[in-house]
Amino acid sequence: MQLSKYNASGNDFVIFHTFKSLNRRELAMSLCDRFNSIGADGLIVILPSKECDFEWEFYNSDGSLASMCGNGSRAAALYAYQNSLCSKNCSFKTGAGIIKASIDNDFVEVALTAPKKLSEPFIEYGFEWSFYDTGVPHLVTFVDNLSKFDLSVCSELRKKYNANVNFAHLKDNGVLGVRTFERGVENETNACGTGMAASFYTGVDRFKFNPCLKVNPKSKEDLWLKFDGETIYFKGKVKHCFDTSIS
Repeated sequence: MQLSKYNASGNDFVIFHTFKSLNRRELAMSLCDRFNSIGADGLIVILPSKECDFEWEFYNSDGSLASMCGNGSRAAALYAYQNSLCSKNCSFKTGAGIIKASIDNDFVEVALTAPKKLSEPFIEYGFEWSFYDTGVPHLVTFVDNLSKFDLSVCSELRKKYNANVNFAHLKDNGVLGVRTFERGVENETNACGTGMAASFYTGVDRFKFNPCLKVNPKSKEDLWLKFDGETIYFKGKVKHCFDTSIS
């Protein structure tokens, strides 16, 4: 089996394409193991589609299926293009809906599914939380310093609400900083595309942020998000790390 490793803003993925949809939970757990295998935040399986250029199955590192992954969607689009599965402008089917992508060298921009408010703001553990779905559910709190990110609070909220958890801060220079605890990884990750999108949209929807912002996740890489009143666009670099094979 031929495999490729991609990195999008600090999130890394193992990707391959095939013609058959199978339960690959055990394979995902094995390949994503950072101590005994390639290591990754997720496994992306590219499959043929009658509706779009392709469709995917996305597995978290714990083997669970996820309907959407923002950084994974950008990595999947570049992989598909580099493997002649689509053109520079493509669309593909995810569990959250159809994602459109455009590729410009190593920059990939995706149009995410429409954001949805899941509840009114509420206070828990001393923080005010907003709850949105940007392909998967995200809790978002704004803090005056990202050092307030608390793994124990994130873990408890993840279990209670079955959601990803984000701490966000709008810096004086206008850059949005985001730290994310990801469901399915069960820890903080270097970046989370849908988490950055949820944090950005919370700012736009509740606090009248500029609808076009630069965002920095934990990896410190630069990403750009914009909202046109209906759709969130998410852009940043993607790196093809290496190819390998397993028997």
